[in-house]
Amino acid sequence: MRVAAALQAKGGDEFAKPGSIVEVKFVKGQSLSLTASRLLALMILTAGGDAWEDRPHKMRKADIRRGHKGNERISDMLEELHRTLFAVDDKSWRGKKATLRFSLISSSREEAEDEEGADAGWIEWEFTPEARKLIQESETYAVLNRQAVLGFRSTYALKLYEIGALRLHRRQSLWKGDMTALRALLGIAPDVYKDFAQLRRKVLEKAKAEIDQLAHFRVEWREIRQGRTVTEIEFRFEPKDAPAQIATVDEIGRHSAGRKARREDEVETVAVEAVTQAAVAALVSKDKAGAGEVTFPNGTIRFGSDTLAAIGRSAGGGWDIDLIADAYRAQMGERLAKLKGAKLIASWTGFCESFLARRGRP
Repeated sequence: MRVAAALQAKGGDEFAKPGSIVEVKFVKGQSLSLTASRLLALMILTAGGDAWEDRPHKMRKADIRRGHKGNERISDMLEELHRTLFAVDDKSWRGKKATLRFSLISSSREEAEDEEGADAGWIEWEFTPEARKLIQESETYAVLNRQAVLGFRSTYALKLYEIGALRLHRRQSLWKGDMTALRALLGIAPDVYKDFAQLRRKVLEKAKAEIDQLAHFRVEWREIRQGRTVTEIEFRFEPKDAPAQIATVDEIGRHSAGRKARREDEVETVAVEAVTQAAVAALVSKDKAGAGEVTFPNGTIRFGSDTLAAIGRSAGGGWDIDLIADAYRAQMGERLAKLKGAKLIASWTGFCESFLARRGRP
């Protein structure tokens, strides 16, 4: 809790999630959806060093929605947190081994929005006594990044990210367990992905791809077999070097659109090439018909320059095409008046791509 308070006072996107909450197990057959997992992370971030106290915490709906206009999803997430049960090893009143089952939040209040603006609509909640006790007594913690948490598209990737962040700086940054423990760790229902090859493809490989792109560490795993059957799995978490860290910071700051393509090295290359080829083909056909060659306009390129506008939209990554055009004019100067036709198309396409590479997505 001291670490959580320090990170909260520092500001920024980093926050501490107690290790006891990271490693808490779902009751068999239950798990949290991706959206509910994100909400729980935002709740812990918001509560900060006060999460263990017996008092309500509050957060703006706007901080949860991330641009969605409707609030029905917030209601669904809150209700899911209320009904999902977690389990920890405990002792009974007789001192015998027992399993404690509990929810993480005991009550919540959601405002009906009757005002506009960033301050419109709040939620308020209280953690259960069992959750507060776990939080207060936790001696380990995972430092998470808010933008990374919100960037994951797989609930399994988010859970494995939290496990990795918790274990990364231990003497041995490993997690090892059998298939039952793995399913309990990630919240995989017993009736899905029964075949390990399917679980590897649908869960592990997808989670690794997202973590390697968005986390400050990488994850690898080793499959331990008895004969041909995978009986155990071992995860290893390793911090990224400085260049990879910088690339990760750049990535989580960019728009999520196109993230999968960037992860697979397919960043709009095909689309840009197709637009360029179509533009050149159109120019060639115009030249053959004696219609002259395309030149770069002095004013907006939105009207009367369909070819240039299409390339700007395709290769510019969402930036205003006139903004890119102004930067292009400034760089080219007097040389721009001499560029026409296919050479202009190639030059303009290359500039749009480099503009996106330098600035990232808006």
